[in-house]
Amino acid sequence: MAAEIVRVTTEEQLQMGLDIRKKVFVEEQKVPMEEEVDEYDVIGDNVHHMLLLDEGIPVATGRLIYYKAGTAKMQRIAVHQAYRSKGYGRVLLLALEGLAREIGFKSSILDAQCHAEDFYIKLGYKVISLEPFYDAGILHVRMEKAL
Repeated sequence: MAAEIVRVTTEEQLQMGLDIRKKVFVEEQKVPMEEEVDEYDVIGDNVHHMLLLDEGIPVATGRLIYYKAGTAKMQRIAVHQAYRSKGYGRVLLLALEGLAREIGFKSSILDAQCHAEDFYIKLGYKVISLEPFYDAGILHVRMEKAL
């Protein structure tokens, strides 16, 4: 894996991430576009987007937002289908956590699709929701990790 981690600072980079999310969430998982794109899909002070490139090709994306004092929320973590199960999701999430620590966050939460719960457990997250819940028609659990 020759992955390059990119902190998104340009509209072009932001669009690369949105393209991955459209492919994964809208086309593969049938999430309506109006539910996928939101007010955090901008370059700004309260949101941080990341891209993972493999030989210059955008293969994964994610973002973190300010959730509450001391806690970052990891969102929209997506890996292009051809690059799954190769460690890219792990590299991306660890980079997002590193950025969160750099900013000063002490913990991270995320809403994981239930089929990905084991992935996040292996990275130190624990389920904190009492029951699974639906988001965009897909079952999720809320998870947390101390940073």
